[in-house]
Amino acid sequence: MTEPERPAGQQETTEVRAVHRLPEAELGTYLDRVLSSGPITEIRQMSVGQSNPTYLVVTGAGEYVLRKQPPGPLLKSAHAIDREYRIMAALSQTGVPVPRMLHYATDAAIIGTPFYVMERLKGRVFRTAALADVPKPERRTYYHAMAEAMVQLHKVDPAAVGLADFGKPGNYYARQIGRWTDQWAHSKVRENPSIDALCQWLPAHIPPGDDETVIAHGDFKFDNLMFHPTEPRVIAILDWELSTLGHPLADLAYNCIAYHMPSGTMGGIADLDIAAEGIPGLAEHVADYCRLAGRSDGITAFHQAFAMFRLAVIAEGVLARARLGNASNPEAEQVGAKGRVLADKACSLVL
Repeated sequence: MTEPERPAGQQETTEVRAVHRLPEAELGTYLDRVLSSGPITEIRQMSVGQSNPTYLVVTGAGEYVLRKQPPGPLLKSAHAIDREYRIMAALSQTGVPVPRMLHYATDAAIIGTPFYVMERLKGRVFRTAALADVPKPERRTYYHAMAEAMVQLHKVDPAAVGLADFGKPGNYYARQIGRWTDQWAHSKVRENPSIDALCQWLPAHIPPGDDETVIAHGDFKFDNLMFHPTEPRVIAILDWELSTLGHPLADLAYNCIAYHMPSGTMGGIADLDIAAEGIPGLAEHVADYCRLAGRSDGITAFHQAFAMFRLAVIAEGVLARARLGNASNPEAEQVGAKGRVLADKACSLVL
């Protein structure tokens, strides 16, 4: 996570927020012991991110990226940085672009929670699907590169890289709907009738083919991809907290949420003239993925509603953490408010 494209005036890093401060001396001693890093000269917090606090750690030996759990009480199965570390380490054996994992620390006593350290890559991270800083004639090539990276991940055999037990195979949608319905019940700090309606509709409308199983990223979108500094090529897939063994069309549908959201909401492009902007339409983007993956199907209203339902529950969880005071991003209240927008849109597709 480094060198991202960002809106004018937004810096890549900020001063470490008070709630996320690290014990620099203890961390420096530990990193020098396990990585021969030399003394820490600076710690900055990455400006973006809603879930797990992420830091730029500058040392005598160079720069590292550190990612940890947030402080305070956590929802069951949330903030699973051990899974992030495990899957990226496993995928380093493949052609899937991931940062190199350097160390995982299980001892929470060092900085207050478990954490891991990875290499710092330099590239571009586009914060919205509009790709405003990419020339219009080149934007399709970036969407194509995103589809290629997703297909590359989905073609990996989980067992071949030691991830056969990374999740339960089959019945993905049934299990996920149950999980996020439960998460909603435990993170609810306000009413959201559309989420309640989706909790009822989705399990009754799961399409055939739920047993298909791949490694699913769970949060596959532009701002979790790092591109080459000058080329339309993905050099790293980031933020694997939601990864599991899952259904490939779930990743694809999630990747397409931006087509349903207006600009300014979840990086959306629904209010743009996408043809004039050089952006492929929803059907074109889905067809590109399916062609690369050798599929003859595509995503349905169910797949898209499920993707928005899950993200709506996540957004409501961000809101809950903000009110507890331990959210990673200071704009968590605004992000949480988008839970209603997402759930309402999902309902409009299926109800």
